[in-house]
Amino acid sequence: MNKLLCTFLASAAIALSVGRTASAEIGIISPADAHALIEKAEAAQRPLVLDTRGGYKDYFRGHLPTAHHINFDTLRGTDSGVPVQYLPDDLTRQLLIRAGVNKDRTHLIYATGDKLPNDEILSASMVAYVLEKFGVKDIRILDGGLPAYAAEFPTTQEYPKTSAGELPAEMNGDIGVNVQQVMKMKGQPGVVLVDARPLNEYLGKDDVWLRKGHIPGAISFHWAKLMAADNTHKFKTPDEVKAELADAGITADTDIVVYCGTSREGSLLRFYLKHVMEFPKVRLYEGSWKEYAALKDLPVETAAPEK
Repeated sequence: MNKLLCTFLASAAIALSVGRTASAEIGIISPADAHALIEKAEAAQRPLVLDTRGGYKDYFRGHLPTAHHINFDTLRGTDSGVPVQYLPDDLTRQLLIRAGVNKDRTHLIYATGDKLPNDEILSASMVAYVLEKFGVKDIRILDGGLPAYAAEFPTTQEYPKTSAGELPAEMNGDIGVNVQQVMKMKGQPGVVLVDARPLNEYLGKDDVWLRKGHIPGAISFHWAKLMAADNTHKFKTPDEVKAELADAGITADTDIVVYCGTSREGSLLRFYLKHVMEFPKVRLYEGSWKEYAALKDLPVETAAPEK
């Protein structure tokens, strides 16, 4: 191989790498753009499509072309008696590799959208969070979910031929915090703790949780305020929600920690603030209320903080 050819190949490799890096992003994608990616002529340029719905029969009934079914709850389990905690990293890593997650591919994630109480979008945002935590940098959540896609394009019942994935070498664990970090941060200047659950749960008026209420000092902002009323998988635009966010005290110049009941609602709020609003500092308390409520020495409150 002559010197000129070697130089050309090296330059091409650099250009390809730069192109991948430049195009990599985390955000939302329209059904039309998702369809265009799925239909790319070159198989290597097509996204890994992940159907995150909890019901496997829903997947059997119909899904996006090439979609691999990864039930979001397979990424969680009971730990020390506390249900639905994230699995240890080594187990999660194997599940993601088995699902085909790959450092060099776009990942297109979706579930079912409908009006409340449908909350399948939370499974999509939770899986997106896990991928981001494991270092994946190219993640798109399908705006409008399966209904929006199916309204324009055909679905299928065929299974994909998913090859084993290859995860990035480095994780991005700083996007999450544990309970010790939450207790250290809360009440500090510039830190905003946000509870993404419905208001009744924040106020302790529910029959769900071991202890009632919320973490002292947390403000309430229900995740569904970010979504369309007739389709909880359809995101509102930043212009539609920025005033309501600001009125709640959620702004770009604050250090934001979000939580909810089990981390799914919090993952949606974090996704929106970080990747749609592009706020710089937004993290998720992974243990969320189901863990916090079990720690009986930690304080709770049921009244909303005064503005």
